[in-house]
Amino acid sequence: MVAAPLAALARWRNGKPMHPRGAVFDAVLERHGSARPWGVPFLDATARDDVVVRLSRGAGLPAPVPDLLGLAVRLDEGSEQPVDLLLSTTGRGALTRVVPVFRRDTASVYCSIMAYSSAAGPIRLAALPTGDGVPSDPEPLAASVRRRPLVFVLAAARGFGAWAPFARLSIGEAVRPLDPDLRFDAVRHPPPGLVPDGPLARFRAPAYAAAQEARGGSGAATAGTSH
Repeated sequence: MVAAPLAALARWRNGKPMHPRGAVFDAVLERHGSARPWGVPFLDATARDDVVVRLSRGAGLPAPVPDLLGLAVRLDEGSEQPVDLLLSTTGRGALTRVVPVFRRDTASVYCSIMAYSSAAGPIRLAALPTGDGVPSDPEPLAASVRRRPLVFVLAAARGFGAWAPFARLSIGEAVRPLDPDLRFDAVRHPPPGLVPDGPLARFRAPAYAAAQEARGGSGAATAGTSH
């Protein structure tokens, strides 16, 4: 039911129905695992990865109007099996973590509103800021990150349980040119040991396809709520 409107919006926005404006950065993801192992490879592994991060304004509203902000992370860039994380601004609590929240500050709480199934049960991921006061409009955002790295603690939670940190994401001063073909696909590129699940995962699959068709079927699939 939502695929057709998303496709129309994608055609109007050259194949990008959501998150039309953003900034792309080189970053470092340092995974250290949690105090209690999850039994999930991605969450338990110890690794240091160079990653690509896109920070974006979801609806493309003019700053300084609040917007639904997005944080997308890609591991293994250039490989046939990349890993994509897609997070949106939400609350931090047990119930509010699944409620989208419009924000001005890029240094806000982001959550994977889409759930994952795993050996540890239903999992959600979050990026928790270590600071505040970072603009969300692309140009001021890039200037801010050049002055001071933007750092998030990545955490996981089982169901509506407490957040358990497992990684640190450091977004440095290396700003990339915007690539119109860069697409993040949370359904087709999930982290090892996590399987997209729930109503939002089922919604995203046709939304990806609809947006891709609107772009003529070229390149990676785009998401109805992707970055």
